[in-house]
Amino acid sequence: MVLMTDDQRQNHIGKPKRLAEIFQYYSSPIYFVTAVTAGRESWLANRVIHDAFCSYGIKNAESGRAIGKYIIMPDHIHFFARLTVEFKLGVFVKLLKQALTKALRLQGNNTRYLWQPGFFDHLLRSKESYAEKWLYMVENPVRGGLVSKSIDWPYQGEIARLEP
Repeated sequence: MVLMTDDQRQNHIGKPKRLAEIFQYYSSPIYFVTAVTAGRESWLANRVIHDAFCSYGIKNAESGRAIGKYIIMPDHIHFFARLTVEFKLGVFVKLLKQALTKALRLQGNNTRYLWQPGFFDHLLRSKESYAEKWLYMVENPVRGGLVSKSIDWPYQGEIARLEP
């Protein structure tokens, strides 16, 4: 358990508490994250983006910032992440988007806006929630008519095992 320092407590006096901040001080939570391309453009589901995503995940795992299960769809990405207490989720996703944008630009795509601003995140609170979100994620390619069985979708996997 990580407790708040005196400085952290001082910075939160008089401010309303958000659940994410409260959980952040006691353990490393798992987030369910979704990032979407600008205009829902279909440029994500390819080997170059998949490799760049995995490289980003592996590089960050060395610093305690882990990506668990993930799925890369043509126009959005779903993944689970567990970060160190001092590393903000917004920074993590921003750097991920930059890494994927760089990989795409190396392929010759110079589109100015590649991502919708921001991202969606949900703080997981139970094993049931993790399993529920994973089932939703893994069935995405089937619901989208991209494959008949989810196991056949090539742009999914698990970089680090995250235990809820």
